[in-house]
Amino acid sequence: MRVLVIPEDFRKDAFLLEPLVAAMFAHLGKPRARVRVCRNPLLGAVSQALSWERIQEILDLYPMVDLFLLCVDRDGVVTREQSLRHLEARAAEHLSVQRGFLAENAWQELEVWALAGQDLPPDWSWSEVRQEVNPKERYFEPYAASRGMQDEPGGGRRTLALEAAQRYTSRVRMLCPEDVAGLEARIARWLARP
Repeated sequence: MRVLVIPEDFRKDAFLLEPLVAAMFAHLGKPRARVRVCRNPLLGAVSQALSWERIQEILDLYPMVDLFLLCVDRDGVVTREQSLRHLEARAAEHLSVQRGFLAENAWQELEVWALAGQDLPPDWSWSEVRQEVNPKERYFEPYAASRGMQDEPGGGRRTLALEAAQRYTSRVRMLCPEDVAGLEARIARWLARP
C-alpha cells in the first residue's frame, strides 16, 4: 500500500508526518504501508494546500499512490474542516474507486502531535496546549529548546516525532482525539471498504 501525505509545507512538516502516519498505519495493521511525504510540488502555504487546482495536480502527478492524506494546521480557523471536506468531495469525483483522498486539520498545529508523545513539564496543562492557537511558538519551540534540539534538522521535529511515534498507541491517538484518532478512524473505514 502506497500512502502520500500532503503537508502545507514539507520542509518542516515532513519530519512530523512521516513517522507519525507510519505509526498510525502500523496500529491499523498495515506496518508495511509505504508512507511518504509529498515534496514535489512544494506548496509552501495552507492557501496552496487548500486549492483544488494544486491538489488535483498532485493527484494526477502520483497515479501509483493508493491513499492521499492532506494534513494541515487548523490555526484557529473554525471553517477549516469545511474546506477539507469540500476537497475530499472533489477528489472522490476525480479519483478511481481504488484510490482515496482524506484530509485532516491538526488541532491547532501539527507540532502538537509530536508533543502528545512526550512527558511534558508538570506545569503545562495538556488542555491548554491543545487549545492554544499558536502552540508551535508557545509550547513546541520552548520544549525543543529545553531538550537542546532547536538546531537539529526541523528544529527538533525529527527526534520528537520519532519519539512520539513510539508512543502512538499509548499516548498520541488518545491525547489527540479530534484530529489524530479521527483521521485514524476514517482511514480504518477506507481500508475496510469493499
